Amino acid sequence: MTPRTIDVYSADCPLCADAVALVERLARPDDTVTVRSVNAEAVASEAARLGVRSVPAVAVDGELASCCRAGGVTEAGLHAALGA
Repeated sequence: MTPRTIDVYSADCPLCADAVALVERLARPDDTVTVRSVNAEAVASEAARLGVRSVPAVAVDGELASCCRAGGVTEAGLHAALGA
């Protein structure tokens, strides 16, 4: 399988840390998981271009996960986005 790039947009809060842990648990060993702090202006701009309206949010290969378009990170939504 092709490795994926998974970006977790975070505000560096405990809820975001829970989402990061969930993504890391569901990601494949060859995936690249990066936590991106929206406290940095450039990251916040990038997140806005992807359609992020709240954090935590997850993008897989540059596309916002559907669960993050409709209310936030969920395990079921990440399973769908990651095919886990």
